[in-house]
Amino acid sequence: MQPDEYKDFQEQMAFEKELNILRNDFYYKLIDGRETTLVDFMYYPLDTLSGDIYTARQVTADKIFYLLVDGMGKGLSASLTSMILTAYINHKIDKMFLENHCCFEELIEDAIEFIRPILLDEEAVAIDFICFDTSKKKLHYAKFAMPISLLQKENNEVLKIKSNNPPLSKWTKKFQVDTFDVEEVNKFLFISDGIVESKTKDGSLYIEHIEKDFKCSFTREEFKAKLFDKLDDIEDDLTLIFLNKLPLDEKTFVLEKTFETSLNAVEEASEWYSVFWEKLAPESNSSARASIVFSELFMNAYEHGNLNISSETKHKMLEEDTYIDTLLEYEKKCIKSLHVKIYKLHNAHHKYLITEIADEGDGFDTQVLSKIFRNSHKFNGRGVFVSRKNSIGIYYNTKGNKVLFLNKI
Repeated sequence: MQPDEYKDFQEQMAFEKELNILRNDFYYKLIDGRETTLVDFMYYPLDTLSGDIYTARQVTADKIFYLLVDGMGKGLSASLTSMILTAYINHKIDKMFLENHCCFEELIEDAIEFIRPILLDEEAVAIDFICFDTSKKKLHYAKFAMPISLLQKENNEVLKIKSNNPPLSKWTKKFQVDTFDVEEVNKFLFISDGIVESKTKDGSLYIEHIEKDFKCSFTREEFKAKLFDKLDDIEDDLTLIFLNKLPLDEKTFVLEKTFETSLNAVEEASEWYSVFWEKLAPESNSSARASIVFSELFMNAYEHGNLNISSETKHKMLEEDTYIDTLLEYEKKCIKSLHVKIYKLHNAHHKYLITEIADEGDGFDTQVLSKIFRNSHKFNGRGVFVSRKNSIGIYYNTKGNKVLFLNKI
């Protein structure tokens, strides 16, 4: 192996390790409790080894933990501090998960105690410890010199949560945790300082634009588009967590339909959905893209969900040219159904269609998609990949047998 090849290989391995350390329990997954909450992330490291890192964990049934770490400075030292601290915190959360308890203050206290002797005298870390209690609708937080977090209420008022602690350093002994009632909050944004301190094309800092862009963005994809449209040169790591509660109820419900598990039903459902979109928005160019997403995800629900055909089995069937015949044989024994629901939501000046496809299968762990997309030359996961490219977000429930996707009308 040549020196340059060896260097590239080591950098790739280091980045893979960093991705393993950050831990995300919500990869392509929504929070489906009493409310439906979409969970999105953007991780844009400037270098292979980043001073930024995040974590998102389901600690207990009603406790969700988010972590944003920004090692001050650049290079290997900042990256090592961020990764070591995050790895330890994830270890603590793993133990809390097994014991089915979550003590937020204990987690912060232990993290500080762990990292203090590792930090250099002049070193500091900016960090967000965020914990949602979904049963009590409370947000508990300890922000150490991190940028403001933005929250949007149902009446569109934007609230700001400022840091309540100085930077975490070798000398940190005490910390403050505050609580915020999020009963009426429907959207959240947590960010690293690379976002607000980035220069825009008009010479200003992005902090001057972030509130307006957040308020006008229904999803992370829309916020991300607004962000990169304004930025000039990117000079720091960019990381964010974007949460959005969806009011999927009788007020936003449009229609629903149930289909049998058969190839004929797959064609019938695709035609039904295309006709619906054409009537809803005949002038919109979103119709074709939404129909592509529907067809891909409905087919996934049919073959992988209700028929329980694995990707490996499907590949073998395709290689042996027995795919269609086997599907027809499997579906003769299947009495399960496929269910579709459609909702329409309004945000700012735009309308969005939320389509829900549910099968009656065993579901799957969305973490599988993380491995697939890191090795995207494989055929596995094509339906999800195509769906992601042709919508503004796809999200599975915890079990993995129901998926939502969003399109702007």
